[in-house]
Amino acid sequence: MSDPQGLKSIHTDTTGTLVTGTFYLKAYQCVSGGTAGEIIFRDGGASGTDVLRFNIGTGTQPIGLSLPGAGILFETNLHVTLPATAKATVFYGK
Repeated sequence: MSDPQGLKSIHTDTTGTLVTGTFYLKAYQCVSGGTAGEIIFRDGGASGTDVLRFNIGTGTQPIGLSLPGAGILFETNLHVTLPATAKATVFYGK
């Protein structure tokens, strides 16, 4: 059975562009891996517009959030900046 919103996920443990195209960020789950810092989601690559930014501590418990409504619109791509040992899984769709 296909998802009518085309819901997909991708996981990363490095800073970089995860997805290209126009879509909505529906949810995310992140874990610090022991390194505190900021997780930044940008639209338009490493120097693009900050869309979502939050701090994580040194704990190893996952931090996750399902975004309300349709989610957050990304028009070009989704680039994530992670602290050294952090990991992120993002859920996105139309």
